[in-house]
Amino acid sequence: MMKLALKKQKPLHWTHHSQSKMRYYRLSEARVKRVLRTPFRIEEGIVPKTVAYMQLAGSVKHPSEIWAMVLDEPQRRNVITAWRYPGKSPVRNPVPFAILQEVSEFIRADREA
Repeated sequence: MMKLALKKQKPLHWTHHSQSKMRYYRLSEARVKRVLRTPFRIEEGIVPKTVAYMQLAGSVKHPSEIWAMVLDEPQRRNVITAWRYPGKSPVRNPVPFAILQEVSEFIRADREA
């Protein structure tokens, strides 16, 4: 029998700003976690060393996007902010390949867990 070594997920830390924005845009903690697990698009965040995750939401008539900005630290992942963007946002800078590989490892480990 072969044993697989799964990478342990870092715990999420919610900032006060992210909690207030989630209340304002009526986003639940589970919804933001879902955006982080299965993003439709990943971009560099506006804040240095952050990554922004996007997932489509809404309907065909009223499209919107849900965004979450995360700062990865060695011990935890800080959710800086979360917001709902009305309509479709323009594509900005994609994430560098090294960061994209690290993010895909987190997503893969989360799906296996």
